Amino acid sequence: MGRHREFDVEKALDAALCVFWRKGYEGASYADLTEATGVERPALYSAFGNKEALFRKALDRYYAHYLDYIPVALDLPTAREVAAHILYQAADLNTRYPDHTGCLGIHGVLAGSDDAEPVRQALIEARAVGEEQLRQRFERAKAEGDLPETADPGVLASFVLTILHGMAVQAKAGFSRERLERVIDQALSTWPTAS
Repeated sequence: MGRHREFDVEKALDAALCVFWRKGYEGASYADLTEATGVERPALYSAFGNKEALFRKALDRYYAHYLDYIPVALDLPTAREVAAHILYQAADLNTRYPDHTGCLGIHGVLAGSDDAEPVRQALIEARAVGEEQLRQRFERAKAEGDLPETADPGVLASFVLTILHGMAVQAKAGFSRERLERVIDQALSTWPTAS
């Protein structure tokens, strides 16, 4: 009969998530992970699998617990409200925790070793899914007359994500929430409106 786990798996996953958020996938060592979780390496392996599997579980948790504002945004009545909600919520999230600023989905692995390539590809795919959801929402806005006929929903989705990703980088570099919100105000001042 297997030995009963002597640690709270959810708390350990939250602690690992914060390490990955702060240091990225490759920057997070097993020593960092065991120190943060209070769980020895063999028990981490037993509970979560290898480091990549642990990262993927932490990323799923990040999306579920921290990016829950995105589905809310997609249901808002106008395309501009969708974009504004996502951007302002991201500015808050990117600056809320002083010890792990930015976005795990951006900073997890921007560039890395060949060993990190599967994780980097998983993050690229996750961002592509988000961009496609936005594009579809903006297509709907255009069909409903909320966006002008000349608006390109794909470009608008890319625009929002470019601002979003840039804010994550700037937050990691120390930009304040107030500064990011001014960037958002500037970006939204160019939002296309139906005549």
